[in-house]
Amino acid sequence: MKIIKFFNATIFPILLVNFIGILGYSIVIPILIFIVVDLGGNGFIYGILGAMYPFFQLIGAPVLGKLSDRIGRKKVLMISQAGTFIAWLLFLLAFILPKTTLWSSDADFTGSYIMTLPLILLFVARIFDGFTGGNVSVANAYLSDISTDDDRDKNFGMMGASTSLGFVLGPAVAGILASTFLGEALPIILAAMISLIAIIVITLKLPESNPCVVDTGSSGLTSFRRFFQVEHKDCYTDDIKSEVKSNTFLEILKLDQIPLLYAIYFLTFLAFSLFYAGLPIYASTILKWSSIELGVFLAYSSVIMILVQGPLLSYLSGKVSNILFVAVGTIFLAISFYALSFPNIIVMYVANTLLSLGNGLMWPNFLSLLSKTGNHQTQGTIQGYGNSMGSCASIFGLILGGVLFESLQTQVFSIGAVIFLLIFILVLVNHLKNKKNLRSEQHQVETV
Repeated sequence: MKIIKFFNATIFPILLVNFIGILGYSIVIPILIFIVVDLGGNGFIYGILGAMYPFFQLIGAPVLGKLSDRIGRKKVLMISQAGTFIAWLLFLLAFILPKTTLWSSDADFTGSYIMTLPLILLFVARIFDGFTGGNVSVANAYLSDISTDDDRDKNFGMMGASTSLGFVLGPAVAGILASTFLGEALPIILAAMISLIAIIVITLKLPESNPCVVDTGSSGLTSFRRFFQVEHKDCYTDDIKSEVKSNTFLEILKLDQIPLLYAIYFLTFLAFSLFYAGLPIYASTILKWSSIELGVFLAYSSVIMILVQGPLLSYLSGKVSNILFVAVGTIFLAISFYALSFPNIIVMYVANTLLSLGNGLMWPNFLSLLSKTGNHQTQGTIQGYGNSMGSCASIFGLILGGVLFESLQTQVFSIGAVIFLLIFILVLVNHLKNKKNLRSEQHQVETV
């Protein structure tokens, strides 16, 4: 009975879609640098290529989020996964194309690289995948649609656990498959197959969640026009309709709590971008770790987050407020980022444990808070713009982190600690302000 209760059948399809999407994405992480170098690139080209995905996701996520409010979550998830599938096919095509040189460079700033035809194709693939990569924000909007106030925290905890599980298995599978006779091509083939499976799961197992969109028939894939044809239920009251006049960014910012939540979204991704930019350099140059040791370190982090976001949050759901979870999580994250600057194996793993606990407590509860804003008519747009906040921070943070590590070394992690302390202060001040307003309203009611 407990197992059935823990694995809610209603949310299982979207958890599976999220897991499959993350698995397909994380599989390429350990091998992408080797593919880029083999095709003529270097670290500079690898960095630019890495920035393509979040940059075009910054553009595409709000578009797909708005579209999901209009035509439904399911159809947009299918569009997103189809884009990912096509991107992996372009990756595979890059292995087949001849390494025709288009231009080369040997400057001090960019280093030595050769831009080849298949390398250009990788850029096209990452751009295409990034623009159609709004599946995370749409999946969060979907989960918001089907969640109630009683199970919202637990559901977003499970979503976080499925994400962490994908990040655990993806790099491990990639490392094993890349050592076979097919080399880096085999993980890419598997990623394409995983993406295709996701499309099938969405098509067959995922019901539409947006209550204000009615699917016009099961054969909606028979034509492009019919695919986008939907009916809209008259399910919004005049008060709700007037809450947001249009789904523009400026109108969304007028919603209660949205400016604060978007600021937290941006700052969290900024801090973690500094972490992901600095950690590989830190591990290889200062700690003298091998790729296996770094992989074990990251896998340990994901395992802790699975335990926190799954069983622990499921048990504590409804017993502790989202705000308290976010506040405690940010304190753990601030301490962990500061501790990361000490090059000692024991301290590093203690810091990793605190980081995993903090992230596991903070992020699902933050997403739960974000999902409570607006309504079903705007939730896809809200999640899409939030995703863009994260993408913008990732682009800036990944570039900044690599540059700062050259001069500041491990002190770059202390900057992340300061950022999380800033988030804690923002959350605390906002919470005290809301309590003051609530007491004022209660006093006015008592006076009347």
